[in-house]
Amino acid sequence: MSVSSFGQSITRFPRADNDMYQHINNSVYNFLYDSVVNTYLIEHCNLSPAESEQHGVVVHSHSDYFASVSFPAVVELALRVNKLGRSSATYEIALFEKGIDQVKAVGEFVHVFVETSTGRPTTSGMADEMRRGLERILVAEARENKL
Repeated sequence: MSVSSFGQSITRFPRADNDMYQHINNSVYNFLYDSVVNTYLIEHCNLSPAESEQHGVVVHSHSDYFASVSFPAVVELALRVNKLGRSSATYEIALFEKGIDQVKAVGEFVHVFVETSTGRPTTSGMADEMRRGLERILVAEARENKL
């Protein structure tokens, strides 16, 4: 992940999050991805879930797994934006076990920003403050992409 990525440490998983194979259940990864994305939006893009006129709806997500993580591990997440559209953002999230450089999983989330009152995609694009916050972690290659 790039230096401009937003990082967040997560505390130990509850023992119950281990599955029968003694690693963190796959569904937990999506909770973590959602948490790091929304934490960034709240702390750096002025999202107020109860009051904002727009919010992101996940329209696509996936995860690639490279190595297991097990209780009592502590994980660290790194977030960046790979693509920024008029009313959408594609995030990439890398998950590391604290103290280990090898990436354990990489996830992707795509948000389409909708009007909170209607649930429909925004007609004017995402809010300026949201866009500015997301541009801070937009990868350089994406800035140059004309698509």
